[in-house]
Amino acid sequence: MSEPDSPTTTALSSALSSITLEAKKKYRPATECVFVENTGVQDNYNASSMPIYQTATFKQTNASEMGEYDYSRSGNPTRTFVESHLAKLMKAERALVTSSGMTALDIILRLVKSEQEIVAGDDIYGGTNRLLTFFKTQNNVMVHHVDTTDPRCVDQVLNEKTRLVLLETPTNPLIKIVDIIEICKMVRAKCPDCLVVVDNTMMSPYLQNPLELGADIVYHSGTKYLSGHHDLMCGVVGVKNAELGKQMYFVVNATGVGLAPFDCFLLMRGIKTLSVRIERQQESAMKIAQFLEGVGFKVRYPGLKSHPQYDLHHKMARGSGAVLSFETGDVIKSEAIVESTRLWLISVSFGCVNSLIRLQIINTSMPCKMSHASIPEKVRKERNLPEDLIRLCVGIEDVDDLLEDLENALISAGFITNKQL
Repeated sequence: MSEPDSPTTTALSSALSSITLEAKKKYRPATECVFVENTGVQDNYNASSMPIYQTATFKQTNASEMGEYDYSRSGNPTRTFVESHLAKLMKAERALVTSSGMTALDIILRLVKSEQEIVAGDDIYGGTNRLLTFFKTQNNVMVHHVDTTDPRCVDQVLNEKTRLVLLETPTNPLIKIVDIIEICKMVRAKCPDCLVVVDNTMMSPYLQNPLELGADIVYHSGTKYLSGHHDLMCGVVGVKNAELGKQMYFVVNATGVGLAPFDCFLLMRGIKTLSVRIERQQESAMKIAQFLEGVGFKVRYPGLKSHPQYDLHHKMARGSGAVLSFETGDVIKSEAIVESTRLWLISVSFGCVNSLIRLQIINTSMPCKMSHASIPEKVRKERNLPEDLIRLCVGIEDVDDLLEDLENALISAGFITNKQL
């Protein structure tokens, strides 16, 4: 007959059970960004940060069997490490990292065959529009651009040929909100074989998880918030279906667009500070949006109660992000504002630690070309993209300095006087 457990044995058993439960615990988003576990990568030296496996090839132990890695185009421990961590953050079955955000979209679009159809928004990133135009003209794919903020507009073009519904929310640059949940339900009911794809770059996995809202695929330009320092080009794809992940990995491997080891290291380093950067950035963005609205501009920012889709956005997301736009009513004065700032840098992209400003739609008098210059003027007018629209991407500088710099630019452009401040 066995003896009853001793107090020591009972305590040890309880402790082990506690450890087991703790290992399965899901933490809050800020902790998940930093806490790394179960990546499937072996490190003999238990390095605190994943080493950079800066090698093109890997030695094999025998002539007949290949090891886990053989050639870095196909796979690399540093890449596996960051992909596993991103899959956790995106609530994905599998994640893939690529050489840019556009290559991430490219491997997704390769799921579409000739004579199939894509439904996309009428307010999307210019580079996305350019790539969709290529697929339309070169691959015999029909692309419907509709107002995705109205699910009825999506419903009207869905049919048996629809392969992808491509969503962006908030949209760029009009900061419109798309109901991911409602559209996913609609697509499932009407086109079961259609895939819902969400560009989640504006929110990042820290603020929004489209896969949990019903989407099949989510992608990011990792160049922006995930990296956070604009010293890295990368793209990220997350899927909740293993077979989809396998299909897209085939394209990554075949075309060689997988992210290089050193870039994977930089991406992982950026992800660890994602939460603190975004919290600071969106707190400052709110203050700046309130200031601009108080001055009298039409401000587009989902953190403002005046945003017509405020409730919908916060039903899906955990925060408002750090990108906003506003209209001045005067294109020439908009140019003057953009060119009068010192701290706000004129630059493409967003998500950087530095604050950025730009005229979102480029008119003929502007010497530089920004992303939405790739959308023809006729199409821009059809989509009601205002020529005076200024986009602000808020960084981590002191918000009082950012406000002072913006105030000085508004004074210089003749919008306000010192007496109004």
